Amino acid sequence: MHRYSKLLTTLNAKEIKVRQPIGLLKLLAVTLVLPIVGGIASPSSAGLKQKSQLTVEIKGLKNQQGQVCLSLFASSRGFPSNSSSAIQSQCVASATMPLSITFKNLQPGSYAVAVLHDTNSDKKANRNGLGIPLEGFGFSENPVILTGPPKFNDAAVLVAGSTTNIQIQLNYLLGG
Repeated sequence: MHRYSKLLTTLNAKEIKVRQPIGLLKLLAVTLVLPIVGGIASPSSAGLKQKSQLTVEIKGLKNQQGQVCLSLFASSRGFPSNSSSAIQSQCVASATMPLSITFKNLQPGSYAVAVLHDTNSDKKANRNGLGIPLEGFGFSENPVILTGPPKFNDAAVLVAGSTTNIQIQLNYLLGG
């Protein structure tokens, strides 16, 4: 009987050792996760998150026909041609001077802007038979355009603080 009680004590000790790390992992997880979840749900922390705005100034407008449309993207999804994937979009008359648009109530982060000088106000990027844009266009960070539109990361701008100001130079591949 003495052997069995010693064996049970050994098994219980091993069982405790096996359970201990799991208990520590749970404690660690709870310790790390609760403050994060609590911070998200806490009304006092919500007021601390400052909203930002992005002001975009358009340069190089060839004429004052039609309108200038801007689409703001928070990710690569739909960038740059699918404006329905944009988190905000705005169009203003091309005759508006200075040509500046502000996107408000933004969380700090990376965004990309696509601009179209929609000379015929049809809200489409018109192209010729070869697929070359007939209207002016541009992107945040003014990436070099060679054979197609830029990737999101090439046009992404960091929005932080209360206001971020950028300039976008319009491109007219066929003279505008």
